[in-house]
Amino acid sequence: MPGWEGAARGFRGCGGAGGMWAAAPVLLLLLLLLLLARLARRGAARLEPAGRAVLITGCDSGFGHLLALRLHRLGFTVFAGCLCPGGDGARRLQREAGGAGRLRVLRLDVTRARDVRAAKELVLSHLPERGFWGLVNNAGISTFGETGWLPMETYEKFADVNILGSIRTTLAFLPLLRKYKGRIVFMSSIIAYFTLGNGIYSMTKAAIEKFCDALRLEMKKFGVQVCIIQPGNYARSTKIQPPLSAEEIWSELSEEEKAVYNKEYVQERANFFNSILSEGSTNGSEVVDAMVDALTSPAPKARYMVAKLKEKALVFVCALFPTVVMDSVLSYALSKLGDKQTLPLHFCGNSSKVWR
Repeated sequence: MPGWEGAARGFRGCGGAGGMWAAAPVLLLLLLLLLLARLARRGAARLEPAGRAVLITGCDSGFGHLLALRLHRLGFTVFAGCLCPGGDGARRLQREAGGAGRLRVLRLDVTRARDVRAAKELVLSHLPERGFWGLVNNAGISTFGETGWLPMETYEKFADVNILGSIRTTLAFLPLLRKYKGRIVFMSSIIAYFTLGNGIYSMTKAAIEKFCDALRLEMKKFGVQVCIIQPGNYARSTKIQPPLSAEEIWSELSEEEKAVYNKEYVQERANFFNSILSEGSTNGSEVVDAMVDALTSPAPKARYMVAKLKEKALVFVCALFPTVVMDSVLSYALSKLGDKQTLPLHFCGNSSKVWR
């Protein structure tokens, strides 16, 4: 094959393996210099928040709510997008704002182009002297369910909120961000690397990370920096995923799915996922710290992974080992759900003996 032959000739022309090893010290030196330069930049003075505006989506609760409060206290002008501007979370933000005028609560459903346009008009009409500094795409939804358990409408809703919602808001504010050389922060998750029964959520996070990767490279020439936040299990710090009800899951399954699964299996899956939720960290400020760093550091990271050591280890295995290894690890974890009586019907020796 011509392509492979050309590559082989190029490899031999560079001295083969010997040439590669000879170049290794130079590459290591370059990496060291880049690391030192980055450390020097991170040690520089933090950004001055006063006179800079930031828009945050998904501020009703969770990380978005905490970030809006934190940025306001730091001195930023904050536009807090809430799905329910009359809800408890929005009212708390309004109380925090007081009469300072630096924290404005607005209705923002990221699936509605009209809401996004209205948000942009509001920001433009109340821009402080240093302009629009940051967009934080935090709004998102989550659920649990094996692939066939969820109807197509649910997949469409998740894509519209978790993927298209962030893209829709980003495109609207991109001209302002380019003008002021600002920052764009996206809320992702370590679930972008693997899935344990919530593939629909994992899918959307993996997709938005690739959008971020493309955007980050394209925005460098404009001085706009793009950052991704990857929290681990912080389910107890947010309201994104309430505890599961096996009865509700079963009642929403199609007849075709009920013919394959049994209630005990659904119950075991719900128990497994609820046990994961119960282990979630309650210290949401750790994630907010990373978001603040992404907005204020002179040299923000491309990715901020805020997770427990065991969660980082799982990501490490997923990123560096072959897929077959990761599949084995996750399959083993899922196999601990229960005994043969709770497996899907087609896994059981005699399906007629399994209660449905």
